[in-house]
Amino acid sequence: MDLRIFTEPQQGASYDTLLRVARTAEELGAFSAFFRSDHYLKMGGVSGLPGPTDAWITLAGLARETSTIRLGTLMTAATFRLPGVLAIQVAQVDAMSGGRVEFGLGAGWYEQEHTAYGIPFPKEKFGRLEEQLEIVTGLWNTGPGETFDFAGTYYRLSESPALPKPAQAKIPVLVGGTGPTRTPALAARFADEFNLPFVSEQDTAAQFGRVREAVEKAGRKADDLVYSNALVVCVGRDDAEVARRAAAIGRDVDELKADGLAGTPDEVVEKIGRYAAVGSQRIYLQVLDLEDLDHLELIASRIAPQLG
Repeated sequence: MDLRIFTEPQQGASYDTLLRVARTAEELGAFSAFFRSDHYLKMGGVSGLPGPTDAWITLAGLARETSTIRLGTLMTAATFRLPGVLAIQVAQVDAMSGGRVEFGLGAGWYEQEHTAYGIPFPKEKFGRLEEQLEIVTGLWNTGPGETFDFAGTYYRLSESPALPKPAQAKIPVLVGGTGPTRTPALAARFADEFNLPFVSEQDTAAQFGRVREAVEKAGRKADDLVYSNALVVCVGRDDAEVARRAAAIGRDVDELKADGLAGTPDEVVEKIGRYAAVGSQRIYLQVLDLEDLDHLELIASRIAPQLG
Protein backbone atom coordinates (compact mmCIF):
# COMPACT_ATOMS: atom_id res chain seq x y z
CA MET A 1 0.00 0.00 0.00
CA ASP A 2 1.36 3.37 -1.07
CA LEU A 3 0.84 6.20 1.45
CA ARG A 4 0.63 9.86 0.50
CA ILE A 5 0.04 13.06 2.46
CA PHE A 6 -3.01 15.13 1.51
CA THR A 7 -3.49 18.63 2.96
CA GLU A 8 -6.38 21.11 3.06
CA PRO A 9 -4.64 24.50 3.29
CA GLN A 10 -7.85 26.53 2.93
CA GLN A 11 -8.59 25.49 6.51
CA GLY A 12 -5.63 27.58 7.66
CA ALA A 13 -2.02 27.20 6.52
CA SER A 14 0.69 29.45 5.17
CA TYR A 15 3.15 28.42 2.48
CA ASP A 16 5.84 28.00 5.16
CA THR A 17 3.59 25.55 7.02
CA LEU A 18 3.02 23.53 3.86
CA LEU A 19 6.74 23.54 3.15
CA ARG A 20 7.48 22.11 6.61
CA VAL A 21 4.94 19.34 6.08
CA ALA A 22 6.23 18.51 2.59
CA ARG A 23 9.85 18.44 3.71
CA THR A 24 9.01 16.32 6.76
CA ALA A 25 7.07 13.86 4.59
CA GLU A 26 10.02 13.68 2.21
CA GLU A 27 12.59 13.22 4.97
CA LEU A 28 10.61 10.45 6.67
CA GLY A 29 10.74 8.40 3.49
CA ALA A 30 7.42 6.65 4.13
CA PHE A 31 5.26 8.83 1.89
CA SER A 32 5.53 8.88 -1.89
CA ALA A 33 3.83 12.23 -2.44
CA PHE A 34 2.57 15.50 -1.01
CA PHE A 35 -0.81 16.57 -2.35
CA ARG A 36 -3.02 19.52 -1.58
CA SER A 37 -6.59 20.59 -2.23
CA ASP A 38 -7.50 23.44 -4.57
CA HIS A 39 -9.84 25.69 -2.59
CA TYR A 40 -10.02 29.40 -1.88
CA LEU A 41 -12.45 29.39 1.05
CA LYS A 42 -12.51 27.63 4.40
CA MET A 43 -15.14 25.08 5.32
CA GLY A 44 -16.75 24.64 8.72
CA GLY A 45 -16.00 26.39 11.98
CA VAL A 46 -12.35 27.29 11.49
CA SER A 47 -10.88 30.76 10.96
CA GLY A 48 -9.05 29.85 7.77
CA LEU A 49 -6.26 32.25 8.75
CA PRO A 50 -3.97 33.41 7.28
CA GLY A 51 -6.12 32.82 4.21
CA PRO A 52 -5.96 30.67 1.10
CA THR A 53 -2.90 29.78 -0.90
CA ASP A 54 -3.09 28.98 -4.60
CA ALA A 55 -2.50 25.31 -5.37
CA TRP A 56 -0.19 25.69 -8.36
CA ILE A 57 1.78 28.60 -6.92
CA THR A 58 2.32 26.48 -3.82
CA LEU A 59 3.43 23.47 -5.85
CA ALA A 60 5.79 25.64 -7.90
CA GLY A 61 7.50 26.72 -4.69
CA LEU A 62 7.63 23.18 -3.33
CA ALA A 63 9.03 21.96 -6.64
CA ARG A 64 12.15 24.04 -5.98
CA GLU A 65 12.38 23.33 -2.24
CA THR A 66 11.98 19.55 -2.27
CA SER A 67 13.88 16.99 -4.29
CA THR A 68 12.26 13.53 -4.33
CA ILE A 69 8.66 13.60 -3.15
CA ARG A 70 5.98 13.73 -5.83
CA LEU A 71 3.58 16.69 -5.92
CA GLY A 72 -0.04 17.04 -6.96
CA THR A 73 -3.61 18.13 -6.42
CA LEU A 74 -6.81 16.47 -5.24
CA MET A 75 -8.38 18.02 -7.21
CA THR A 76 -7.60 21.11 -9.26
CA ALA A 77 -10.92 22.86 -9.89
CA ALA A 78 -11.73 23.13 -13.60
CA THR A 79 -13.79 26.25 -12.84
CA PHE A 80 -10.74 28.18 -11.61
CA ARG A 81 -8.60 28.16 -14.75
CA LEU A 82 -8.77 28.14 -18.54
CA PRO A 83 -7.49 24.81 -19.87
CA GLY A 84 -4.73 26.24 -22.06
CA VAL A 85 -3.36 28.30 -19.20
CA LEU A 86 -3.65 25.32 -16.86
CA ALA A 87 -1.69 23.11 -19.25
CA ILE A 88 1.11 25.70 -19.27
CA GLN A 89 1.10 26.03 -15.46
CA VAL A 90 1.24 22.30 -14.78
CA ALA A 91 3.90 21.65 -17.43
CA GLN A 92 6.03 24.44 -15.99
CA VAL A 93 5.76 23.14 -12.43
CA ASP A 94 6.60 19.65 -13.69
CA ALA A 95 9.76 21.04 -15.29
CA MET A 96 10.59 22.98 -12.12
CA SER A 97 10.31 19.78 -10.09
CA GLY A 98 12.35 17.65 -12.45
CA GLY A 99 9.30 15.60 -13.43
CA ARG A 100 7.54 14.97 -10.10
CA VAL A 101 4.04 16.36 -10.78
CA GLU A 102 0.75 14.46 -10.84
CA PHE A 103 -2.39 16.17 -12.07
CA GLY A 104 -5.79 15.69 -10.47
CA LEU A 105 -8.63 17.58 -12.15
CA GLY A 106 -12.21 17.84 -10.92
CA ALA A 107 -15.32 19.73 -11.95
CA GLY A 108 -15.37 22.17 -9.00
CA TRP A 109 -18.27 22.09 -6.57
CA TYR A 110 -17.99 24.72 -3.82
CA GLU A 111 -20.18 27.54 -5.07
CA GLN A 112 -19.56 29.81 -2.08
CA GLU A 113 -15.83 30.13 -2.79
CA HIS A 114 -16.61 31.15 -6.35
CA THR A 115 -18.95 33.86 -5.11
CA ALA A 116 -16.42 35.05 -2.53
CA TYR A 117 -13.68 35.62 -5.12
CA GLY A 118 -15.70 36.57 -8.21
CA ILE A 119 -15.16 33.30 -10.08
CA PRO A 120 -17.97 32.25 -12.46
CA PHE A 121 -19.77 29.11 -11.29
CA PRO A 122 -21.33 27.54 -14.39
CA LYS A 123 -24.36 25.29 -14.18
CA GLU A 124 -22.90 22.73 -16.60
CA LYS A 125 -19.62 21.71 -14.98
CA PHE A 126 -19.11 18.11 -16.05
CA GLY A 127 -19.04 18.92 -19.74
CA ARG A 128 -16.45 21.61 -19.08
CA LEU A 129 -14.36 19.14 -17.09
CA GLU A 130 -14.44 16.67 -19.97
CA GLU A 131 -13.32 19.32 -22.45
CA GLN A 132 -10.59 20.54 -20.11
CA LEU A 133 -9.16 17.03 -19.78
CA GLU A 134 -9.23 16.61 -23.54
CA ILE A 135 -7.51 19.96 -24.08
CA VAL A 136 -4.84 19.69 -21.38
CA THR A 137 -3.82 16.15 -22.31
CA GLY A 138 -4.09 16.99 -26.01
CA LEU A 139 -1.72 19.93 -25.64
CA TRP A 140 0.82 17.82 -23.76
CA ASN A 141 0.59 15.01 -26.32
CA THR A 142 0.98 17.20 -29.40
CA GLY A 143 4.25 16.42 -31.13
CA PRO A 144 7.12 18.90 -31.53
CA GLY A 145 6.50 21.30 -34.39
CA GLU A 146 2.83 20.36 -34.58
CA THR A 147 -0.16 22.48 -33.53
CA PHE A 148 -3.27 21.66 -31.53
CA ASP A 149 -6.82 22.63 -32.45
CA PHE A 150 -10.01 22.05 -30.50
CA ALA A 151 -13.59 23.09 -31.13
CA GLY A 152 -15.89 22.18 -28.27
CA THR A 153 -19.03 23.49 -26.66
CA TYR A 154 -17.17 25.53 -24.04
CA TYR A 155 -13.61 26.02 -25.34
CA ARG A 156 -11.95 26.63 -28.70
CA LEU A 157 -8.23 26.53 -29.47
CA SER A 158 -6.76 27.29 -32.88
CA GLU A 159 -3.21 26.56 -34.05
CA SER A 160 -1.83 26.32 -30.53
CA PRO A 161 1.92 25.57 -30.47
CA ALA A 162 1.11 23.32 -27.50
CA LEU A 163 4.09 24.53 -25.48
CA PRO A 164 5.74 24.13 -23.06
CA LYS A 165 6.04 20.39 -22.70
CA PRO A 166 6.23 18.71 -19.28
CA ALA A 167 9.48 17.15 -18.12
CA GLN A 168 7.77 13.77 -17.86
CA ALA A 169 6.86 11.92 -21.02
CA LYS A 170 3.41 11.57 -19.44
CA ILE A 171 2.14 13.40 -16.40
CA PRO A 172 -0.11 11.02 -14.43
CA VAL A 173 -3.72 12.19 -14.60
CA LEU A 174 -6.11 11.59 -11.70
CA VAL A 175 -9.88 11.49 -12.06
CA GLY A 176 -12.18 10.78 -9.14
CA GLY A 177 -15.68 10.85 -7.75
CA THR A 178 -18.72 8.77 -6.96
CA GLY A 179 -20.85 9.34 -10.06
CA PRO A 180 -22.06 5.94 -11.29
CA THR A 181 -21.88 6.45 -15.06
CA ARG A 182 -20.20 9.59 -16.42
CA THR A 183 -17.33 9.55 -13.92
CA PRO A 184 -16.19 5.98 -14.73
CA ALA A 185 -16.43 6.78 -18.45
CA LEU A 186 -14.29 9.88 -17.97
CA ALA A 187 -11.72 7.88 -16.01
CA ALA A 188 -11.64 5.28 -18.75
CA ARG A 189 -10.76 7.94 -21.32
CA PHE A 190 -8.23 10.03 -19.46
CA ALA A 191 -7.10 8.65 -16.10
CA ASP A 192 -3.92 6.98 -14.97
CA GLU A 193 -5.38 6.87 -11.47
CA PHE A 194 -8.91 6.78 -10.10
CA ASN A 195 -9.48 8.27 -6.66
CA LEU A 196 -12.41 8.01 -4.26
CA PRO A 197 -12.67 10.64 -1.51
CA PHE A 198 -14.06 9.77 1.91
CA VAL A 199 -16.20 6.70 1.18
CA SER A 200 -16.62 3.33 2.87
CA GLU A 201 -15.02 0.07 1.83
CA GLN A 202 -18.38 -1.10 0.47
CA ASP A 203 -18.85 2.01 -1.67
CA THR A 204 -15.22 1.76 -2.76
CA ALA A 205 -15.70 -1.79 -3.99
CA ALA A 206 -18.80 -0.83 -5.97
CA GLN A 207 -17.28 2.23 -7.64
CA PHE A 208 -13.97 0.55 -8.41
CA GLY A 209 -15.99 -2.18 -10.09
CA ARG A 210 -17.82 0.35 -12.26
CA VAL A 211 -14.55 2.02 -13.23
CA ARG A 212 -12.83 -1.25 -14.07
CA GLU A 213 -15.77 -2.22 -16.27
CA ALA A 214 -15.71 1.16 -18.04
CA VAL A 215 -11.96 0.96 -18.60
CA GLU A 216 -12.23 -2.47 -20.19
CA LYS A 217 -15.17 -1.32 -22.31
CA ALA A 218 -12.96 1.50 -23.59
CA GLY A 219 -10.38 -1.01 -24.76
CA ARG A 220 -7.89 -0.60 -21.95
CA LYS A 221 -6.81 -3.05 -19.27
CA ALA A 222 -8.50 -2.38 -15.94
CA ASP A 223 -5.17 -2.84 -14.15
CA ASP A 224 -3.63 -0.02 -16.20
CA LEU A 225 -5.10 2.39 -13.63
CA VAL A 226 -4.05 2.89 -10.02
CA TYR A 227 -7.06 2.77 -7.67
CA SER A 228 -6.88 4.97 -4.58
CA ASN A 229 -8.79 6.40 -1.63
CA ALA A 230 -8.54 9.65 0.30
CA LEU A 231 -9.37 9.34 4.01
CA VAL A 232 -8.93 11.56 7.04
CA VAL A 233 -6.25 10.25 9.39
CA CYS A 234 -6.01 10.51 13.18
CA VAL A 235 -3.53 8.12 14.80
CA GLY A 236 -2.36 7.93 18.41
CA ARG A 237 -0.12 5.64 20.40
CA ASP A 238 -3.04 5.10 22.77
CA ASP A 239 -6.68 6.14 23.14
CA ALA A 240 -5.76 9.35 24.94
CA GLU A 241 -3.52 10.50 22.11
CA VAL A 242 -6.17 9.64 19.54
CA ALA A 243 -8.70 11.71 21.51
CA ARG A 244 -6.28 14.64 21.76
CA ARG A 245 -5.64 14.65 18.03
CA ALA A 246 -9.35 14.35 17.26
CA ALA A 247 -10.11 17.30 19.53
CA ALA A 248 -7.40 19.36 17.84
CA ILE A 249 -9.23 19.07 14.52
CA GLY A 250 -12.70 19.40 16.01
CA ARG A 251 -13.81 15.86 15.20
CA ASP A 252 -15.39 13.03 17.16
CA VAL A 253 -13.31 9.90 17.67
CA ASP A 254 -16.15 7.49 16.93
CA GLU A 255 -17.03 9.37 13.74
CA LEU A 256 -13.38 9.32 12.64
CA LYS A 257 -13.12 5.60 13.29
CA ALA A 258 -16.29 4.97 11.29
CA ASP A 259 -15.54 7.24 8.34
CA GLY A 260 -11.76 7.57 8.30
CA LEU A 261 -8.52 6.05 9.53
CA ALA A 262 -8.45 6.62 13.28
CA GLY A 263 -7.16 4.79 16.30
CA THR A 264 -3.93 3.15 17.32
CA PRO A 265 -1.44 2.14 14.62
CA ASP A 266 -2.66 -1.46 14.68
CA GLU A 267 -6.29 -0.35 14.32
CA VAL A 268 -5.44 1.84 11.36
CA VAL A 269 -3.35 -0.88 9.69
CA GLU A 270 -6.30 -3.25 10.02
CA LYS A 271 -8.66 -0.76 8.38
CA ILE A 272 -6.23 0.01 5.57
CA GLY A 273 -6.14 -3.73 4.96
CA ARG A 274 -9.90 -3.71 4.44
CA TYR A 275 -9.52 -1.06 1.73
CA ALA A 276 -6.71 -3.05 0.15
CA ALA A 277 -8.98 -6.09 0.06
CA VAL A 278 -11.46 -4.25 -2.18
CA GLY A 279 -8.77 -3.05 -4.57
CA SER A 280 -7.29 0.12 -3.13
CA GLN A 281 -3.59 0.44 -3.92
CA ARG A 282 -2.89 3.90 -2.56
CA ILE A 283 -4.18 5.96 0.38
CA TYR A 284 -4.10 9.74 0.55
CA LEU A 285 -3.97 10.53 4.26
CA GLN A 286 -5.90 13.74 4.86
CA VAL A 287 -3.86 15.48 7.56
CA LEU A 288 -5.85 18.32 9.10
CA ASP A 289 -3.52 19.51 11.87
CA LEU A 290 -0.53 20.69 9.85
CA GLU A 291 1.42 21.81 12.92
CA ASP A 292 1.54 18.28 14.35
CA LEU A 293 4.58 16.86 12.60
CA ASP A 294 4.87 14.13 15.25
CA HIS A 295 1.69 12.69 13.74
CA LEU A 296 3.53 12.10 10.46
CA GLU A 297 6.47 10.53 12.28
CA LEU A 298 4.14 8.13 14.11
CA ILE A 299 2.51 7.04 10.84
CA ALA A 300 5.90 6.62 9.20
CA SER A 301 7.38 4.58 12.04
CA ARG A 302 4.40 2.51 13.21
CA ILE A 303 2.06 2.12 10.23
CA ALA A 304 4.07 2.26 7.00
CA PRO A 305 6.40 -0.64 7.96
CA GLN A 306 3.41 -2.93 8.49
CA LEU A 307 2.01 -2.28 5.01
CA GLY A 308 4.92 -3.69 3.02
